[in-house]
Amino acid sequence: MTAWLDARGAEAESGAGAVGGYSHRVDLLDVAATMSAVEASAKAMGGIDGVVNCAGLGSGAPLENLDIEIWSKMIGVNLTAPYVICRAALPWLRKRHGATIVNIASAQALLPNAPGAAAYAASKGGLTTFTKALAAELAPHIRANVVCPGIVDTPMTRSILERYQDPNSAPFIAQYAMKRVARPEEIATAVLYLTSDESSYVTGIAMAVDGGRTFH
Repeated sequence: MTAWLDARGAEAESGAGAVGGYSHRVDLLDVAATMSAVEASAKAMGGIDGVVNCAGLGSGAPLENLDIEIWSKMIGVNLTAPYVICRAALPWLRKRHGATIVNIASAQALLPNAPGAAAYAASKGGLTTFTKALAAELAPHIRANVVCPGIVDTPMTRSILERYQDPNSAPFIAQYAMKRVARPEEIATAVLYLTSDESSYVTGIAMAVDGGRTFH
């Protein structure tokens, strides 16, 4: 059983409905509402054995145009919200054997080389370090890992990809050894591995699922 928290009610219902789970429409910048949604989910499901934080906000604002409002919202959604969810879920995770936390960061956290990505890279870099700190703090009972994708064909990147007739021919794809945009299911597979018993001896890693971007 799963619970899906999303600011977009239709997305939450669709995601939860596909797997027979619960959905909650919640603004992740609202700390009290987010904690309440986690608590309600835990009670509805009879506990929590894993958390996946995949909500994200992107921005391409260069530093001179990076208003404090943009910065604060980016940090709030990409870093503070995962902290709030992990903290709210922690009492429930402690009750489960083999509980896991998987946070979705970005290749920008490992190699921030895109123009205008200061706020995004800072938030995802913070999430990466936060996850590693959790791994050390919560071991051996709870494992925590972070996945760092490159560009993926999702609604968040659609406005970028739609500029090109063939997204795989976009100039930035030259940075990727695999020479293509990732499919969402390729990232989901990595998350599934880190939440499963297949990765029972894996904690504290930043898994780059980025088509070779960070080494290419």
